[in-house]
Amino acid sequence: MATTTMTNSSARTTPRRRINKPLAVAGVLVFWLVAWTLLRGQDMLVLPRATLTDLHHWLNDVNDSVGASRNSSPIFLYFFNEIRAVMDALVTFVQGLIAQPAYGRPVPVLGWLGVIALVSYASWAFANWRVALLAAGGFTLFGLQGLWQESMDTLALTLVAVFVSLLFGIPLGILAGLSDRFHRLITPVLDLMQTMPTFVYLAPLTLVFLIGPASATIATLIYAMPPAIRITAHGIRSVPAPPVEATDSFGATRRQRLTKALLPLSKRTIVLGVNQTIMAALAMVTVAALIDAPGLGKTVIKALQTTDVGTAFNAGVAIVVMAIVLDRVTTAASVRAEQGDSTNPRTRRMLLAGFGLLAAVCSYLSYTYLWAAEFPAGVRLGEHLSQGATAVTTWAQNNLSDLTGAVKDGVTIGLLNPLEALLTESPWWLMGAVIVALAALIGNLRAAAVAAVCVGLLVGSGLWHASMVTLAMTLVATMLVVTLGVVVGVWMGRSNRADRVIRPVLDAGQTMPAFVYLIPFVALFSVSRFTAIFAGVVYAAPVAIKIVADGVRAIPQSTVEAATAAGSNNWQTITKVQLPMARQSLTLATNQGLIYVLSMVVIGGLVGAGALGYDVVAGFSQGQLYGKGLAAGVAIVVLGIMLDRIARAAAQRSDRAPAATHT
Repeated sequence: MATTTMTNSSARTTPRRRINKPLAVAGVLVFWLVAWTLLRGQDMLVLPRATLTDLHHWLNDVNDSVGASRNSSPIFLYFFNEIRAVMDALVTFVQGLIAQPAYGRPVPVLGWLGVIALVSYASWAFANWRVALLAAGGFTLFGLQGLWQESMDTLALTLVAVFVSLLFGIPLGILAGLSDRFHRLITPVLDLMQTMPTFVYLAPLTLVFLIGPASATIATLIYAMPPAIRITAHGIRSVPAPPVEATDSFGATRRQRLTKALLPLSKRTIVLGVNQTIMAALAMVTVAALIDAPGLGKTVIKALQTTDVGTAFNAGVAIVVMAIVLDRVTTAASVRAEQGDSTNPRTRRMLLAGFGLLAAVCSYLSYTYLWAAEFPAGVRLGEHLSQGATAVTTWAQNNLSDLTGAVKDGVTIGLLNPLEALLTESPWWLMGAVIVALAALIGNLRAAAVAAVCVGLLVGSGLWHASMVTLAMTLVATMLVVTLGVVVGVWMGRSNRADRVIRPVLDAGQTMPAFVYLIPFVALFSVSRFTAIFAGVVYAAPVAIKIVADGVRAIPQSTVEAATAAGSNNWQTITKVQLPMARQSLTLATNQGLIYVLSMVVIGGLVGAGALGYDVVAGFSQGQLYGKGLAAGVAIVVLGIMLDRIARAAAQRSDRAPAATHT
């Protein structure tokens, strides 16, 4: 009996042999390379561009049947058509106010003078006089560029989408902040919505709401709503306990606790949510030009499709200026919500009344007189910007072609082509097995199960080959993003001076909508896969760099000083102390880089990236390819979910690794 007890005790204390994960990953990769060498070119599931599968034909039939029943089916007559009518009415109303002729007038209700006056007044009222001057200058620039109506159309769609997003998003965010159950329920939905690239929202919405401003606005508000919900919930849940407990001790009801404590104390965070909602809406409105949304996005798309860099640059400048103005107004408003206003309240009321009267006078003039309604046509700043951009493009193509060609060829030949060949020329079942095995080793079994389902869906979509091409471009761009994030992020994390200089540039980069990044790189690298990859790197790099920099900066200074005292040089301190301790930030930067890059690579379908992005765009422009475009959108979602879940599982493993080692 004693012997048995000792044997059982010995068995219990014998540690389990754990799999050496790096060695296992290396083994999978070696097996993959050997199998690829032997089986290269078999079972690749290549689908020619003009060929449709049974699924694509079925989706085309669904589109046709939906179109046939649009005016007879009750769900359309009393639900979808009503939503479309309401959105059309809202958009038409706002366009009639600021953008297009309305109510039988040859001009909008408010012309350029009234819009600039009201925007400046609102900027000063909610932010400060510096931001008001920025807003006045920015909106004046739209007219000087010859893009006043296009800019106002973009602003109109953005305002409507933001209004509806906040109308539903803030109450849902408050509910998520108050209810743990609702928070757990809605978080996965928000994760999915924010994982999906902007393109993906367009195809299914056109199926229901047709192509036009209504579909564009609905797609925009759906894309812009998650930040409002998530950040509002975060603000409510982050309110310190003592003020809430003090409110409860005075016998406050739940409504009073919300209105007297929770909302006032989370005001700045909620305003920050408004800021993020506006920026997301502006980014989506420009992309929604693919489904006939009016405004600056349509100008950019037409120019990119004809490689007219000058026109695209002029419109891109207007988009950037609008993004900067809207961002600065809401950012300053959030700071003011927290710090208050140092101006004397009576003086402020008098100033508000005086400037309000001036804005009203300007609005009256704008309503009454043609010179104050239509922006003067004599100024041709936009033509000069277009000509200057074209001249710079020509100079760069003539003088920098050797450099840009070397960079493009180096990345394309050295990284993209080999990886694309490895992914696309492997048998689909081998590639799927490798993905699932790597998901299990890098992440966990749940990530492997999600990867297996995603592989099945990609095969079923009929777009396996295009998906692998998109995956290759995404992985190459992500590798470059992570490299740039580590190099610049460590530099910023270790140097306060570098952080002060570089961070404002990164903040400005995150303000610009994704479309804008394509313009300079089309000028430098022409239309190619590399253009989309490089634009994706620049688009995703700011968020990755900031995450790494913050992770390095969060490491206790005492730890770094101890490593230095032990004789470590800078390289050893970085590689042996700071990067290992910032492992969670590195994993998060990789995750965010993947999502941003995937979104940009797909948009790159407009500039020759091909693959899934091309299929989505072709589905909008060619009716017979609608089903294939819709399937491509689903494939993009599946790719995003698969990459996101693997990266998240890797991040969770990274979080547990130090504790497990310590134990």
